[in-house]
Amino acid sequence: MHVTQLAHGKITKADHLTIELVEPPNMPPVIRLRWPAKPSITTPDAYANAAAAAMQVLAAATVELAAIKTWRRL
Repeated sequence: MHVTQLAHGKITKADHLTIELVEPPNMPPVIRLRWPAKPSITTPDAYANAAAAAMQVLAAATVELAAIKTWRRL
């Protein structure tokens, strides 16, 4: 199975989000989102920053996936 990390980043002081392209043999590729194992905790004041950080990681993964699709068929 081939795994390509599309994006990774902090979403809170303690939590990270990782997005991967997983290409198992003889099966269609899938996108795997690795959220923290436990709930992410943030204050109401810091919530906007956590949401923005998660969206930045998702956007970066989208850009990386588009680049991969430009060069090879998925």
